[in-house]
Formats: sequence, structure tokens, C-alpha cells
Amino acid sequence: MIQIWKQQGGILVPAESAGPGTWVDVRWASRDDLEALEKDYGILSEHLQDIVDADEQSRLEKEDEYTLLIVRLPVHDSRYEPTFFTAPVGVVLFPDRVVTVCWADSEVLTDMAENRVRGLSLENRNAFVLRLLGRAAIVYLRHLKVLNRRTGAIERELQKSVRNTELVQLLTIEKSLVYFTTSLKSNELVLEKLLKSRLIRFQEEETELLEDVEIDNRQAITMANIHSDILSGMMDAFASVISNNLNIVMKRLTVISLVLMIPTFIVSAFGMNVPLPWHDNGNALLYIGGLCAASALVGAVALTRDRKAVRRTRAPVPATLVAQASGLGLPLRGGDPRERG
Repeated sequence: MIQIWKQQGGILVPAESAGPGTWVDVRWASRDDLEALEKDYGILSEHLQDIVDADEQSRLEKEDEYTLLIVRLPVHDSRYEPTFFTAPVGVVLFPDRVVTVCWADSEVLTDMAENRVRGLSLENRNAFVLRLLGRAAIVYLRHLKVLNRRTGAIERELQKSVRNTELVQLLTIEKSLVYFTTSLKSNELVLEKLLKSRLIRFQEEETELLEDVEIDNRQAITMANIHSDILSGMMDAFASVISNNLNIVMKRLTVISLVLMIPTFIVSAFGMNVPLPWHDNGNALLYIGGLCAASALVGAVALTRDRKAVRRTRAPVPATLVAQASGLGLPLRGGDPRERG
């Protein structure tokens, strides 16, 4: 869908046509949208195909009519699995307008279109790029906090019952963290290229803002790496817990099988058509019942001791992991990202 924005009184409002000083916002780009961009704006078809490629990495290119910047933005969509992932967005900088193309919808673009980003200017293309990259770093940090809270909730569930459902959820979060880490590192390369390249010339105050954006991006990379390392260790620990619990269950079943074998053997032995002890004794049934009861008592005592040992050894691993994860959290530079432009 193609949406055109213009700036009036410092805020973005819809526009009917893409004139000078406008922003052509294309999200959920369809085939017709791509054909319109190629025909009306002169964007090369190979560039459009690269932009809608889900695996495309961040890069910066210069053409005769425009400058192309591809960065990866965080996306949260409950219709997909995992729900947190990244998508490339192409920022096409013309001399008089800006075009952004994305095959999905990112919270970064929504915040910009709904005037939640302070200092956004459609007249200054450099400032537009910096505000987009800065908002992307903030949204990455925001999503990482959400993933951390989800991890803590799953840990608490795992303390009560270790099931495949919680482990699958942890695996999904781990995939999201891998996507975030890869995309953030790809964006970092573009930021470094923007600092050194002459394709886009920044003024002194814009260079300072670019350095701030780079710091936020590095902070997001650090947080993503920490979350990913802790989650990997937690997955290994809980896999060991599941294996240990399975061994405990098998041990318990083995004890039960051994207990049941004793009375079965006794009853089978006295059911044979051969001379046996007490076969002429009128109290033989009582003796046999006593042997069965004694074997059942021995089995019950063994199971009780086994259950107490499980209670003593099961809790420490999840509790330690929860304490470790709950203490995780890096303060954002400049305070809460929602309070920043």
C-alpha cells in the first residue's frame, strides 16, 4: 500500500500527490506497488526486488537519480512465528523527496507516520535517515525488554512443570534474538559506512546525532548478545533437568516393577502342580499374603525415599536461572526510550 505524507506545521499529514518535500511510504508492498514505483519514480527493479527480499542485508548504494539505503527494522506481528523478527526497509533518497519500501509493517515506520518522532523533517533528507535509524535502535531495545519479560514468565512456568511447550517457546525467543543480533550488526556496518562515506554528507550537528545513533545500536547489540547467551545456557540447563527427571521416572518405574515381581513370583510358585512349602498347611494363604504385603512395604519405603530425594534436588537449577535472568537489564542512555524523540 502506497501512502504519501507531507509536513504542515511540523506534523505529517496525508498528501494527494508526491511533490517536493514529501514522503512516499510503502508498506506491505504488493506487485502493483512495485510496478508503480518503478514506473512513476524510476527506481530500478533489481533494487525493488532486493528490498522485498526477506534475507537482504543492510547496505548503501549510489545511483544517478537517487541514493539507496537498506536497513533492517524490528517487526512484531502475531500472525508469524516467531512473532518478533526483522525485515529490510529500503530508503530511496531523491533530491526532493524520500521513498521508503518494506514488505512488512514496522513499529518504526508507524511511529514516524504518527508523529511520535521529534525532530523529523521531510525537507532534510539526512535528518530523516538519522531519525529512522535512531528510532530503529530504540524499538530494538524496547522489543528486547519484552522478550526478556517473556523469558522470565516461561522460567516461572518451568519451575512448576517441565514440558515441551515451554521449551518450544524458549526456542522461539532464541530465534528472535538471533534475528535481532544479525540485523543489528548489519545496521552497524551501514552506520560506520555513513560516518566514513561521502555518499551522504552530514553537517556537524548531524554527525553528532549519527554517533548517538551508533551508540544506541551498539547498546542494542550488547543487550541482544547477553540475552542470547543467558537463554542458551538456560536451554542447556533445562534440557539437563528434563533428562534428569526422565531418569528419576524410569528409576521409579523400575522399583515398582521389581516390587510387583516378588508377589507375582510367590503366587506363581504356589500355583504350580508340584510339592511346595506349606501346601498342607491351612494358614498357607496368610503366609503368602504376608510375604506380598512385606514386599509391597519395602517398595513403598523405597519410593518414599526416592520422592524426597527428588524434592531436594529439583528446585535449585531453575531458581538460580531465574535469579540470574531477573538481574539482567542495561540502563538506556538518556533514560526511557519512550521519552526520547
